[in-house]
Amino acid sequence: MRARDLGLPFPGTPGPFNSITDVTGVTVGFCTLQDPDRHMRTGVTAVIPRMDAGNPEPVRAGQATLNGNGEMTGTHWIKDGGYFLGPVLVTNTHGIGACHTGATRWMIDRYPDHFRNGIAWAMPVVAETYDGILNDINAMFVQPEHAIKALNNATSGPVAEGAVGGGTGMIAYEFKAGTGTASRRVTVGGETYTVGVLVQANHGKRPWFNVLGQPVGRLMPFEGLVPRETGSIIVVIATDAPLSTVSLTHLARRAGLGLGRGGTPGGNSSGDIFLAFSTAPFGPMPQAAGSLIQRSEFNAELIDPIYLAAVETVEESVVNAIVAGKDTPTFKFPGKTIPGIDRAALAALFR
Repeated sequence: MRARDLGLPFPGTPGPFNSITDVTGVTVGFCTLQDPDRHMRTGVTAVIPRMDAGNPEPVRAGQATLNGNGEMTGTHWIKDGGYFLGPVLVTNTHGIGACHTGATRWMIDRYPDHFRNGIAWAMPVVAETYDGILNDINAMFVQPEHAIKALNNATSGPVAEGAVGGGTGMIAYEFKAGTGTASRRVTVGGETYTVGVLVQANHGKRPWFNVLGQPVGRLMPFEGLVPRETGSIIVVIATDAPLSTVSLTHLARRAGLGLGRGGTPGGNSSGDIFLAFSTAPFGPMPQAAGSLIQRSEFNAELIDPIYLAAVETVEESVVNAIVAGKDTPTFKFPGKTIPGIDRAALAALFR
């Protein structure tokens, strides 16, 4: 069940799967770790920007942060170099190191000539949100092999949502949430482009929550377990539009506007961290290129439809993550439950 299945009238035209995998070449994989007897509800989500096995090709990228109480590795180079090589992983806060190790091993195996024959190093992007209310995060269940499994599981097509991969133990607006995705297709200058988003939603307080202007959180009250927001959200935006690194940074910033539509102000304890990348051809590795590099770049004067697509898609991805949620008992507060949203009541608000 997804938000549009409930009749929620989200604007814009989605791609065939309404997911980040509608951007050609992007694949998504999961490793989900669940064992209620061990208070294990966690995992790893992997996004691979392009199918470039054996012959690495970077992707141009930009990064932005609304509130920085969190982690996304590799961002210093993205800001300085304007690109990254390899996958993007999202996990829980204490799984960053394990996933970085696993992704590095996977990259070495995927690009053997690149690492064997040159002076090369792996700098995967790994991001996190905190799942310690539903998962025994200090048990550090996530290990490098789980990152490798998520990467090897990556496929195109429909993407699972809710309690899957890194989203398994996540909560948004005090509903069970986790992984969410959506996409938009836009036509600019006679060319059609796709914008796809994947979120790991673990943010917000119930009274803040709005859906398409409806005050859903106030209409579905909940006695919160913590007095203030302590969660985060990771947003990954992909597009096939040939955006410059400057435009991709600006695109990443628009994730904050999409989140704002849902009601969050970006709390002090929240890590609201965003990445945007383009799958348009990059060309050879810069180390192997000549002194002059020629590329086509999208005219930023015409970019507004792509910005709007990103804002709409982020908003819908968060709602999809929440709609997929189911009642889940807590670890941190024994005897308490984080509820899934009442889908029938949500649908009724839009009839």
